[in-house]
Amino acid sequence: MKARATDDAAFRAALLTDAVELLLSGDVETGKAVLRDFINATIGFEKLGELTDTPAKSLMRMFGPKGNPRADNLFGVIRRLQEETGVHLAVAAA
Repeated sequence: MKARATDDAAFRAALLTDAVELLLSGDVETGKAVLRDFINATIGFEKLGELTDTPAKSLMRMFGPKGNPRADNLFGVIRRLQEETGVHLAVAAA
């Protein structure tokens, strides 16, 4: 997955889009899992921790099966991921 995410911008965009759509639809567990895969496949938890001033282990727990990220942490992570990966999401009414 990491190689594909590195080489394929459309795949990166789809992965992050899927994660956020799952979170917004209420499927928090799957959304966190997909977001965790996206982080691992792109910048990794160590770099994300540096960018968010949050220990990498805390981020790993936050997006783990029992994690429950606060909204400010979640949106801060998504903002940093967009900045670092070049994937930018927009909200549109359905």
